Amino acid sequence: MLTFHQLIPFVTRRLLSSSKKPAWCSKLPRPQYSLLDRVSIQSQQWFEVYRIRPHVFAIYEPYHWEESISYLVVGSKHSLLIDTGMGIGNIQEIINSLIPSSTSLKVINTHTHHDHVGDNWRFSGSLLGVHSEFAQQNAQGSIEEAQNELQPGMIWEKYLPKDFNPKAYRIHPFQINNYVKEGDEIDLGEKQKLKVISTPGHAPDSISLLDEKERLLFVGDTFYQGPILLYRPETNLKDFLQSLEKLAKISTKVDLILPGHNIPNVEPNLLIKAAKAMREILDGKEISKKTDDGKYDEYSYGEFSFVLDQSFL
Repeated sequence: MLTFHQLIPFVTRRLLSSSKKPAWCSKLPRPQYSLLDRVSIQSQQWFEVYRIRPHVFAIYEPYHWEESISYLVVGSKHSLLIDTGMGIGNIQEIINSLIPSSTSLKVINTHTHHDHVGDNWRFSGSLLGVHSEFAQQNAQGSIEEAQNELQPGMIWEKYLPKDFNPKAYRIHPFQINNYVKEGDEIDLGEKQKLKVISTPGHAPDSISLLDEKERLLFVGDTFYQGPILLYRPETNLKDFLQSLEKLAKISTKVDLILPGHNIPNVEPNLLIKAAKAMREILDGKEISKKTDDGKYDEYSYGEFSFVLDQSFL
């Protein structure tokens, strides 16, 4: 999601010897997870799996401070993995334990920031994505962004996979095999389709996915509960506002929104609140507080906040 030097204002709150329980883990487990059924997995302790619907699963990485969440939708003919996580654990093992052998697997990213594509390389031939220069660049992989995720205090080492080698950790190159665009539908069988919604702003290639049958909206990093960080070079706040407003209009059609971080069962009305807040920020009607020695501006709204580079306004 962000390089280490960009994360300083939030990471400093969490810095602790990584051999001990990091301070940010004190909030875990988040209370919203108590509303979900936890699925037992034997192969890896790095992940926790929760059932959102009978055939929809959240695959959660609670022991890294970013708390990335990937999702699996199991269909009658095809299953769809939405994002592949940090690439610290082996998400392919988890997927293989959840889908029947009779269904084929498709994989798509809500966007190609490194914390959502870490295990893309394991799914050669199955990747769907957006045709963009940004995605093509990220598909080349990265060592620096991966290594920055292992700074002291970012990870609870107790839960790392036994075969994880920190020195070798990187985002492996991957190849998108089929492209999707606004309005496309990913057919999983028996009238279960996920509609592609273009939602740029957080990243140029950001998409959301609407599952009308299950009344679920997968939003990636366009919204999540917590500080929403919007100051990478590729951030476009006007696009971000338009994307929030687009999602807010369809929020009445869903029961839950499923973000890419922290909590997988979020109330849809927060999209309306977020869109209104961002509109007022861009209109100069909101007051912020400075963070990171005055480098960034944070606008707080209870369940979430926006952290911006003032020069983007």
